[in-house]
Amino acid sequence: MKLDIENLISITLRTGVLVSIAVILSGLIFTFAHHPAYFSSRPALGQLIDAREHFTSSIGRVAEGVRASRGQAIVMLGILLLIATPIVRVAISVFLFAAEHDRRYVVITATVLVLLLISLVTGLGE
Repeated sequence: MKLDIENLISITLRTGVLVSIAVILSGLIFTFAHHPAYFSSRPALGQLIDAREHFTSSIGRVAEGVRASRGQAIVMLGILLLIATPIVRVAISVFLFAAEHDRRYVVITATVLVLLLISLVTGLGE
């Protein structure tokens, strides 16, 4: 059973990273395919990396950008998936420890999960 848990967690982490990399790369390709001026124009590239752009300030805005086929929003979705990967890993661990009836690790892992979710939610407000 121990190997199954480790394999599941390993697969979860690898899959999360690979999916997020694929989404980030597709967002980059989408961005540069729709805006070829980014390759040759410094002012155009400056607009791409402008920190004053607010379309990525919340998950809702990222979702709007993805629906509007904005490459930058697709990249941000990939980054959000990368951030979510370890959180999903901890959530899976809670259920696996519960299935093994290991109360001590359920409590510890659930506490870590709650702290991660609190930090995620409070960090989204900024």
